[in-house]
Amino acid sequence: MTVKPVNLRRARKHKARQEARAEADASAARHGEAKPMRSLRQARDELEARRLEGHRREDVRDDADDRANDGE
Repeated sequence: MTVKPVNLRRARKHKARQEARAEADASAARHGEAKPMRSLRQARDELEARRLEGHRREDVRDDADDRANDGE
């Protein structure tokens, strides 16, 4: 039975890469999303904002104030 020797330098680098990859994945999940998904979400938000603005009622009191000021 022969045991293959382990290169400790390689083992440390491999472990460091795995930890860095795990940290990057966690960071990406927290902060990032793919650009196509981000642009799709942004487009949907803008569409919803336009629809909401289209259903907004005008304030009647502001119109009455404007008409009263026109007569001065």
